[in-house]
Amino acid sequence: MSQLRRPGTLTSRSVTQQRAQEVSVTGHVFRKIREQLALTQESAAEAISVDKATIQGWESGRRPLASTRAANLRSLRRTLLRLGADPTMLLLLDDALDADLLISHALAGPPSPEINQHPLSSWVFTRDVAHLIAWALVGVEPSSIPRPPSGAPRRRGPAPVSPEMTAAERSAFFTHMRRAAELADHTAEQGALLRRQALYLCSYDTATDTGPWLAEMRKHQPGLRDGRWTPHWADVRSVAASLTRHGDRDTLRSFIAHGIDDDAGETANLNYWAYWLGLDPHPQPDDSFMVTRSTSAWDGLSLLRLLSNRLQPDLGCIDLNVHSVWALVASRRGVLLADPQLNRLLGERITALLDQDTISKQSRRELHAVHYGLKLHA
Repeated sequence: MSQLRRPGTLTSRSVTQQRAQEVSVTGHVFRKIREQLALTQESAAEAISVDKATIQGWESGRRPLASTRAANLRSLRRTLLRLGADPTMLLLLDDALDADLLISHALAGPPSPEINQHPLSSWVFTRDVAHLIAWALVGVEPSSIPRPPSGAPRRRGPAPVSPEMTAAERSAFFTHMRRAAELADHTAEQGALLRRQALYLCSYDTATDTGPWLAEMRKHQPGLRDGRWTPHWADVRSVAASLTRHGDRDTLRSFIAHGIDDDAGETANLNYWAYWLGLDPHPQPDDSFMVTRSTSAWDGLSLLRLLSNRLQPDLGCIDLNVHSVWALVASRRGVLLADPQLNRLLGERITALLDQDTISKQSRRELHAVHYGLKLHA
């Protein structure tokens, strides 16, 4: 469809599959857990009752954890928990498995025309999964991974600090995702989830044509329907947010003004935030949960804490973050009564944002409204 399609792909399927095993997000998360436990590879092998070569294979990807039998993986997690591993990191181990499986699928070759066979067509991924995939793509360690303790063993040798992908692998991954989005583009609502998630992952691509390609794909979006939510709403939101990575904030501001201006839009936005940030732990097969799931399924105060951390002026999606804080406070008025310390932090961040010129006029009005509410509850 598009003349902006990203060039370049791996030519050998067997080589691609072999290297996909070595791009081991799961192995790197395991290594982080080992380091937090202050274990060397030798002591970890002894504690887990395997040989050192197995630990080395897991961490390098030569013996991928994703290929380990499910029963053995469950036993491994229980052993790590007994040794004192952070339970949050053990949950990230599950997310890393999902990240590795998706990366391997993309590097194995072009997507099937049968879009329902694609792993992104029937599973809504979360922020942690997306950031673990991005760790392999761009080398930025997810913020959800805590720093190792001061007593952690020092690394020896030129060990990679992230699940590195070669330039050819990154090109193959993004080529696959672009093609998947284009295939889904012709299937109406059936392919809405695949299209949305593939486009989001493509936004991590730093190629010069990515922004224009996303803008071109945006032209193919069905318009939002007044008074009726459709799966395309989530697609419009996601693409608008993705375009901010490439310098376009106006598309997102337009979506906030016209796509979240009714009860269905506000509900969908907050429900998606709760799922994306891990407050609603139930896996979802499609985006319909955004309007069908009750907002009582997640804790409003916990969501406010997480959203307040996103009130950073340098974030491209700052206007969406501001609006979401405003909408949450407006829908759950008692939320400002629960945590005075959070209120002080929120007030400081709002004051700092109001001194910036990076936010829209609508965001400025909404921040003033939240600030007024904070004063009433001081």
